[in-house]
Amino acid sequence: MEKQIIFEKFKKGLIVSCQALKDEPLYGSGIMAKMARAAEMGGAVGIRANTVRDIIAIKNTVSLPVIGIIKREYKGYEPYITPTMREVDKLVKTNVDIIAVDATKNLRPGNVTATEFIKCIKGTYNIILMADISTYEEARCAEEAGADIISTTMSGYTSYSLQSNEPDFNLIKRLSKDVNIPVIAEGKIETPEEARRCLDEGAFAVVVGAAITRPQIITRRYMDLIQDRVS
Repeated sequence: MEKQIIFEKFKKGLIVSCQALKDEPLYGSGIMAKMARAAEMGGAVGIRANTVRDIIAIKNTVSLPVIGIIKREYKGYEPYITPTMREVDKLVKTNVDIIAVDATKNLRPGNVTATEFIKCIKGTYNIILMADISTYEEARCAEEAGADIISTTMSGYTSYSLQSNEPDFNLIKRLSKDVNIPVIAEGKIETPEEARRCLDEGAFAVVVGAAITRPQIITRRYMDLIQDRVS
């Protein structure tokens, strides 16, 4: 799908992250494909998915643009969201619409910087690249390196970024004013009201995951509030 068409679909819309880890009850490509279909029926404009198998299953089930990642940990390095060209190569073969990568200042395997990584990807493949960042400075570096989209995914998940229980609204607002590529709000968005505020602060679109697609987390939030009231 062409970049302009995808951007038109995404604008001011909701992208649903359909992911489940091996130790979670909804783990499995078939289940994630059904989750993506449910999101599509609910009005989602895109899907974010992890692993080659899940991406292929989801693309065979829905007509929405898919943002693909591969989570993999490398000993001695913090980035785990599509951290090397090895993961990028695998994602390209799925014909996923967008590839998201960790674009924080933490070094990737081989001591590769985010700038070097983004330039390598864009120099190798003609793909739409999303940079998952945690700070304003990282976003500006990612844009300069050639990223097509900025996402605030990692804010609060690096030791040096803002630590908060809510979305980084200030970061979203600053970036939406200062960068020349779409800024997608992602991370710690737990309610429709927070998603709406992200858009009001200037976000091009929002990504919501756990609050929609992880029932064990949703249930725990209810239980925490109920138990707090009872006590």
